Amino acid sequence: MYSKLLTAALFVAMTASVGCREKQPETTTTGTNAGTTTAKPDIATDKGVNLTEKSITIGALNDESGPALVIGKPYAAGKRILAAQVNAGGSGILPDGWTVKLLEKDHGYNPQKSVQAYEEIKDDVLMIATSFGTPATLPLVPKLAEDGIVAMPASLSSKMAESEFTPPVAAAYFFEAMRGVDWAIEDAGGADKVKIGIIYQNDDYGQDGIYGLETAAEAMGVAVVSKQSVAAQQADVTAAVKALQDAGANYVLLTVLPSKTGVILGTAAQLKFGPKWLGNTPAWADLFYQHEKLPAALFDNFFLVTGVPYWGEESEGMKDFLAAYDKHGKDVQKDWYVLLSYIQGRAALEVAKRAIEAKDITRAGYLKQLHTLTDYTAGKLVPALDWSKAPYIVNTKTRVLKPDFAKKSFTVVADWADPKSYEGLEADDAPANDEAPEAATNSAQ
Repeated sequence: MYSKLLTAALFVAMTASVGCREKQPETTTTGTNAGTTTAKPDIATDKGVNLTEKSITIGALNDESGPALVIGKPYAAGKRILAAQVNAGGSGILPDGWTVKLLEKDHGYNPQKSVQAYEEIKDDVLMIATSFGTPATLPLVPKLAEDGIVAMPASLSSKMAESEFTPPVAAAYFFEAMRGVDWAIEDAGGADKVKIGIIYQNDDYGQDGIYGLETAAEAMGVAVVSKQSVAAQQADVTAAVKALQDAGANYVLLTVLPSKTGVILGTAAQLKFGPKWLGNTPAWADLFYQHEKLPAALFDNFFLVTGVPYWGEESEGMKDFLAAYDKHGKDVQKDWYVLLSYIQGRAALEVAKRAIEAKDITRAGYLKQLHTLTDYTAGKLVPALDWSKAPYIVNTKTRVLKPDFAKKSFTVVADWADPKSYEGLEADDAPANDEAPEAATNSAQ
């Protein structure tokens, strides 16, 4: 099982509280034991909590200036809308009277700047509600374990799922890639009719796409004809696209950022190469709906494999989110990353609420309550999340969506399901996460 693969990965369990606990004033017992003083703290805290104000400070390590800013800016906005909703009162997201403060830093998708930003805020926050990007979060993992700080990644990399302190908020890219293989087989009418390739970002996000693709392809009898890597800042992708074309790929998985998706589709159009494109979640941005230089026709063969809800879809929780957006975020462009960030933030504050109710909102108390979330849906916005234990398998269900440019929305092509090869997956069937795939010969780094 994939769970066995993750269990074999390294993670550190933190059970000791960190720092000094803040206590309420001591109470003095009178009567037969008059003069006896007994310390009875009402609620235990350490960092990032002000009992006088009844406020919680949470961190956000954003990318609002780097190569992922198309995602990073709306992602940052999602937490701001949530904070405004909570601080306006009456949301029920935190106990009555409690408010939340955001302490934000922009690392620009740079791992070194991410570490610097973390060091600047770590002593002032209870937890980090956004740590944007796999490359920018990975160097924080040992520091998070040392400091006892939970940091919720804006990443669905299964590498994040290995650490107790970086719980993802939806199915991993690994599962998305596996489900993409399933859909390609169904769409083509058989595994023998599928020649699948991949263009992947040359980092841990990209590796996750390769692991899922190769694992499912082997299990389902599908030929992987070409694997091409690109760098996040790379402008020319002609060599990678041409290699896929020469290999005869009729389905291509895109494990890239939106800044690469448009370039790849445009280059393919110039080369008259027209496979069906299957994007991992970060390959899409709602900004595509109004991008002047990317006509809708470029996306005619583009499909998204994701475990994330889309803006405005019919669900009980969507009405509450849209009400919060209308009141606190009308100046923010509508984007599903605003929604995903909001969902992640609601989950983070649900943990804080439980810690307050348990009268222990220390970092250790927060971590303890994190593991009580086993069926959390953020107000029925997402399939149930399970953070009961690490390494995490939060969810395994994804679906296939087709962009609808006329409606600026999506059509569901294939509904929620587990990958078909998941149930029979054993640890030896997939590459270990610390084994980096070899770069393709034709790829530019």
